[in-house]
Amino acid sequence: MKNIFAQITAIAVTSVAIATSANNPAQAIELNFNWQGNAGYSATGSFSYDETTAPTIISELGSGATNFLQSLNVSFLDPSKNLLGTYNTVSGGVSESNFFAFNFNTSTQTLFGSFDVAGGTGVIGEYFFQGTVGNSLQLNQDVDQQGTSTTLDQNSGSIQVSKVPEPASLLGLLAFAGLGIASTLKKKQAFY
Repeated sequence: MKNIFAQITAIAVTSVAIATSANNPAQAIELNFNWQGNAGYSATGSFSYDETTAPTIISELGSGATNFLQSLNVSFLDPSKNLLGTYNTVSGGVSESNFFAFNFNTSTQTLFGSFDVAGGTGVIGEYFFQGTVGNSLQLNQDVDQQGTSTTLDQNSGSIQVSKVPEPASLLGLLAFAGLGIASTLKKKQAFY
């Protein structure tokens, strides 16, 4: 009886996962990015856009309504992994920073060219991350809102991007795990 219940549960979970992914095709895609500086500072963040309307190349610049990005946030950590600050550079499709620069290839899922996120809202001491992907990226801290900043860390322009798994994919993985557990239980029951 327990074996049948486990199989029915696994089939139900699989069915829900398949139905969810078929009835709700993915539109918004979310990606994470990670940067590690030479001196141990780091940046982690995420951004999202509507994959049904975005072109192959997304280029965003300055403040105001963005063309394709829906959100972009970033957090900075010191070498001891203490949080220095978190910034929502783009929220609800709007950038608040005049210095914002972002270039992304949706086909290769890579950042390229000018990159300037965080800060730029007129607060002394705020952090910002800027440079050219593939050349030099640096984490800076504003000193006086007059163009003077301190460079805390930098690297050769290396930054990693990874896709955030979709909820339907996670449900599918859980369903397959359920099937595996049900199968294992069945084998154990047959053994005894």
